[in-house]
Amino acid sequence: MGKTILKNATIVNEGQIFTGDILLENNKIQKIDNHIASIGAKEINVEGKYVLPGVIDDQVHFREPGLTHKGNIATESRAAVAGGITTFMEQPNTNPQTTTIAALEDKFEIARQSAFANYSFLFGGTNDNLEELKKLDKNACSGVKLFLGSSTGNMLVDNEEVIEKIFRNTEMVISTHCEDESTIRKNMAFYKERYGEDIPMKYHSMIRSAEACYLSSSKAVALAKKTGARLHIFHVSTGKETGLFRNDIPLEQKKITSEVCIHHLWFSEEDYETKGTLIKWNPAVKTAADRDQLWEALLDDRIDVIATDHAPHTLEEKNNLYTVAPSGGPLVQHALPAMLENYHSGKISLEKLVEKMCHNPAKLFQVEKRGYVKEGYFADLVVVDLNDPWKVTKDNIAYKCGWSPFEGNSFRSKISHTFVNGHLAYENGLFSKERNAMRLTFNR
Repeated sequence: MGKTILKNATIVNEGQIFTGDILLENNKIQKIDNHIASIGAKEINVEGKYVLPGVIDDQVHFREPGLTHKGNIATESRAAVAGGITTFMEQPNTNPQTTTIAALEDKFEIARQSAFANYSFLFGGTNDNLEELKKLDKNACSGVKLFLGSSTGNMLVDNEEVIEKIFRNTEMVISTHCEDESTIRKNMAFYKERYGEDIPMKYHSMIRSAEACYLSSSKAVALAKKTGARLHIFHVSTGKETGLFRNDIPLEQKKITSEVCIHHLWFSEEDYETKGTLIKWNPAVKTAADRDQLWEALLDDRIDVIATDHAPHTLEEKNNLYTVAPSGGPLVQHALPAMLENYHSGKISLEKLVEKMCHNPAKLFQVEKRGYVKEGYFADLVVVDLNDPWKVTKDNIAYKCGWSPFEGNSFRSKISHTFVNGHLAYENGLFSKERNAMRLTFNR
């Protein structure tokens, strides 16, 4: 792979922005200094551009095995690299589900052969696999995932006795999808009685309601406090839920943490009229007021992480009646450009963006030597031009499903280079055919 020097970089790391050169060698960042020279090194002048740590996305659905007509680990990790995401943590609701250690290792083998970005997986808890979960080594994977509300893959865990046993029997981070199932079913029955199968999309946020989210999230938080479990609540979507989380202690001391997703920060229920089922997610995109409160909690550190919940479906699947169209959409290629748009509008600083998308996922999951621009760390880096406008079109979408909820949007910032373990994986719209991705390791 040789040596590479990024010359004249504007580096964003640990709350600071500074200029310097970065020497990459043997998968790692070897040196950060002014005016680095190294015999035989390839030099890339990035003057005027910003170098960020590669983004760590703690929640993606890459659909392999079993659902590969929507996407697979190769296609979606390739799209992720185009979006500056150098590390992903994939979810267990595939086919077969990742609910045995054997199935988990099968996924790792698929990723070893095909991933373009660094990888790990979450192990799925169910109503009946507690004994298998107990055998799982705490450093084997990212953590445990529990669906406390039903979604794609039918992995609902609704036995409260089992849930408490899972909370008591793992040292790993327990990540949860929180929506109260009985509330959703009651709401769905009400709207089906009124509209049949063709429920207007605008009612999605009332079916999968704020109440359903808060009931489930608050119950999970109460159980974590009771058991001492390490809880991480995925895709918080309501303002009310943000009151469940603390900002008076450092992230490293938190036992209960939270995540918000790009779509809940970008869209509101007003967008259902134009976007329809393309922005049908679980949990639902909710009100503009909810979105404002999510932003407030993100910026004051009650919310710790920004992720994508990347979950591709084909357009044919999405373009169905409300009751048939699946929830989820592709996001990894456009998450960082979308967040940089919020930087341009003054909503978030570059330093805070890097904290939430790079540093905090590494801290929260105790990922070894990633998420920072630091000497001795793996050379996962993204180079961004903050003033290179472009428009999302079908021609530049990298997802296997071929569409994006951002299609037609113009972004002011463009990713020019993405390095994965020191390897130039993406450059100005072109992908390397070689892969240098690695399985994540952890400091637990």
